[in-house]
Amino acid sequence: MSAYAPVQRAIVLAAGNGDRFQSGSRHSKLLATVSGISLITRTLTSAAEAGIAEAHVVLGYDAAMVRAVATGEAPRGLRIHFHVNHQWHHENGLSVLRARDQIGSSPFALLMGDHLFEVPVLKRLLNEPTIAGETLLAVDSSPAPPDLVAEATKVRIIGDRIVDIGKSVAHHDALDTGMFVCQSSMFDAIRESCLSGDTTLSGGVRRLAARGLVRAIDIGTAFWCDVDTLNDLSAAQARVA
Repeated sequence: MSAYAPVQRAIVLAAGNGDRFQSGSRHSKLLATVSGISLITRTLTSAAEAGIAEAHVVLGYDAAMVRAVATGEAPRGLRIHFHVNHQWHHENGLSVLRARDQIGSSPFALLMGDHLFEVPVLKRLLNEPTIAGETLLAVDSSPAPPDLVAEATKVRIIGDRIVDIGKSVAHHDALDTGMFVCQSSMFDAIRESCLSGDTTLSGGVRRLAARGLVRAIDIGTAFWCDVDTLNDLSAAQARVA
């Protein structure tokens, strides 16, 4: 393992329009609240509690409102930088690339603004030693309801290495929780994927996986939730309450 210091930077993806989140509001679903706290605020707060000192939030749909809420409600001491992905209607790999210039060669966490997660899981990832070029992905291998599995990004694992990732992986071993720790190799892999016509984050991860550079970290019994629908929001509310 290489010499290692805890990761303190994060990219937070907050650009999408949440087309499955039919709440009747024209605002971003990231402004929806769980126990009175917006999803974007929960993500930033959990990241800061895990050890993140600097967050690069990538905006797109409803950018002004998401930025205002993130700025006004972010935990004290967390430095926030904003980037705008004007192609937010495309897949999320493009949003990751928007923060590349400011992240540079430093390792970074990669988080989804609409995911809830437990702080100790992210803290473990931030403090986990890695080899050169390696990405860590927190995965959930516990049994899940069929409707959740159908919509989730799935991974296939051999040993501790992820060998395939995507929504259409037929024989999967775990679900992708949306929590990563990455190196600059992720930017290169996403760019290669985009040039081939696949603008998803999973496309980049798949390329790194083909090189043996994506390691699975199982979250065990820890809670996580991807809020895609109103039902997901209700489930998150019930769990948090």
